[in-house]
Formats: sequence, C-alpha cells, structure tokens
Amino acid sequence: DLELHLQRCQQLSVTVLTDHQDLSNTELKTVTNSTAPQQYRIRAKLRTYKPQKLHQSVKLHCSKCKSLQEVPDRDDFDFILRGSAGTASNPELHSTSWYESVTWTTQDQRQREITIHFVKHDEMLQHPEDTLLMVEGGTLKEIWKLSKRFKCLIPVRSTEDDLELLDLSAPFLLQGNVKYYGCKQCSTPKPMKNLSSLAAEQQPSWEPTEIAQVLGIELLQYVFIMKFTLVDETGALNAYLFDY
Repeated sequence: DLELHLQRCQQLSVTVLTDHQDLSNTELKTVTNSTAPQQYRIRAKLRTYKPQKLHQSVKLHCSKCKSLQEVPDRDDFDFILRGSAGTASNPELHSTSWYESVTWTTQDQRQREITIHFVKHDEMLQHPEDTLLMVEGGTLKEIWKLSKRFKCLIPVRSTEDDLELLDLSAPFLLQGNVKYYGCKQCSTPKPMKNLSSLAAEQQPSWEPTEIAQVLGIELLQYVFIMKFTLVDETGALNAYLFDY
C-alpha cells in the first residue's frame, strides 16, 4: 500500500501541458527578447512562486480604476461593526412603507441595541430565503448568524435623514458566506431609500450587481493572482496568472 501511495505522489508531481503541441519548444531568452503578443511553447523549471499560501492569492479588483487590494480580514470588519454599534438607531427611520423594523436589547453587559429592518414586497414580509435585511448595531457573530438564514444582509447605520452604508472597508452586502465589497475610489454611496425601487419590482432578485448599482457602489470582483518564475539554461521569465 505504501509503495502504491508513493507511485501516486510521483505521478501527481509531474504535470503535462498539452496546449500548443504543434509548436516546437522556444528558449526563454528568445521569449524575453520578443515583442508581445506572441505564442510560444516552452520547457522550463519552476524556480519560485508567489504567494506561498494559496489564500493570499485572492485579491479584490476594480474593473473601473484597475486597482487591486487585499481582502479585508475578520478583524477589520469586526472593528467597523463595533464602531457603528456606538451610534444609536434613529427611531424616526423605523418601519417605513418599504421595510419593517424590529429593535431588541442584548442580554450581555453592554446591553446593546440591535435594529433589523426587513425589506417588504407588496407590503408583505417575504420568506427568509427571499428577504433582504438592513442591520444596525450587530456584532460579527450576529451578522454571520443572520446572513446564513436570510437571503442577503446589508450592515447600516442611522443618520438624521436616512439609513446609510458603513465604511466601504467593510462589505456592503453579505449573501451566505460571500462578502461583497465596493471600490472606495470609484463608489459614490447613496442612502438606503434607493433600494425601494428594487423592492417595488414584481419579483425582487436581490442580485449583488443590481444592489450595487442603485446604491452607487462600484462592485469589486474577487480575482486569483499568482506569479511564477520559470527558468531554463538560457534565462528566466516571470509568468503571471490573473483570473476571475
């Protein structure tokens, strides 16, 4: 069994590229001295690759300004949520024509207030799997629990006139385990009342692209990026992988 396992490991360590079998091998020196675009077939060794950890390869990309940024971690999101929790919910903004609001006080030492605004459709609350929530004052743990039960969730805070998005360092929308971010440079965040146009549709789909559009958000896309340094006896070549 051990010998069979070792054979399998050896097989997995060899990758055969089948593209461009009609092309002969080209030395890396020739490739680097050529003007792009060209099509070559090379035979080379992998010297290094970056990043070393796979999760570090995932970045956020703005298709408008072409910027790349790191995906914020849990601590960043938690810090922003804790900061917004200090802002009291404005009762004048509760239970409008297009959403219904519920507020309760937590049983912990701080006795925080959490307000959830359930977006309605045809003046009725929808099933959880079809419902969009706007949440004020929730912790990271509470946000995750709600996002698993309801279709999508938007963390918000109160102003004098309307509900608004948090800092765009935080996700502006959560759907299940997926967090959606907006570009700070290209977005012009609008108040939450702009969502009422989507709620009035015959069958609100709550698609992230549509939500981003009505809220003035330039949606960032998750991309996968890696850098490989390839070598042969004639030179070295950096190869970059960039994919959605």
